[in-house]
Amino acid sequence: MIQLDNIVKMYKMGDIRVNVLRGLSLHVDTGEMLSIMGPSGCGKSTLMNILGCLDSPTSGLYRLDNVEVNKLSDSRLAEFRNKKIGFIFQSFNLLQRTTAQINVELPMIYGNGRNKTQRAKEALERVGLSKRSQHHTNQLSGGEQQRVAIARALVNYPSLILADEPTGNLDSQASLEIMGILEDLHQKDGITIVMVTHEYDIAMHAQRIVTMRDGQIIKDESTTTIKKRIPTVQEVKLKGMSVLGAET
Repeated sequence: MIQLDNIVKMYKMGDIRVNVLRGLSLHVDTGEMLSIMGPSGCGKSTLMNILGCLDSPTSGLYRLDNVEVNKLSDSRLAEFRNKKIGFIFQSFNLLQRTTAQINVELPMIYGNGRNKTQRAKEALERVGLSKRSQHHTNQLSGGEQQRVAIARALVNYPSLILADEPTGNLDSQASLEIMGILEDLHQKDGITIVMVTHEYDIAMHAQRIVTMRDGQIIKDESTTTIKKRIPTVQEVKLKGMSVLGAET
């Protein structure tokens, strides 16, 4: 699904050149769920912008679904992005004085607008909001607003969802509900999901965790491998008992 080879992204600020991504390479299989973590300023947002075809690398190769993105014209790129990619943002990015249904219909204005009302209703039903479709988004809770954003991301049947801090503005319960929806889309629909998060427990819902620092990937591990290193509650108790026994 995603092939990034030796991606460099550099910005000019007057006479100063800032290297944000420094020869980054990443491959993501179709149907995979990936988390990206790292400190602020490490290049996560820049990477997501490139993945979402919202920005172009200074150099390097980006193929999405076997298409070399950099060779597309602006109009073809916009069409390709609208068809292939669904976006979910931390701040929801919804129109506050319109209904949930109208927000979900928005991507279809720029793409295939056939049956848009029905498709919007189906997307809202998928995220459990069919009964709230006519509520304005400012009448919804944070968790409900993020569900609307997920429905909007789904309405054009994307093969890739990019989620930038999807639980960053939510409480623990709402976060778990949103992650349940994303996991369901990944497992049942086979949608490829790439997610940026600062929360380790949220990142662990994915199959892989990629850690970035200073514009490069410094670690790429499966969550299965990580879980094997995490002791169980029983192991912690046994270790604690052996330590106490040694002290006595």
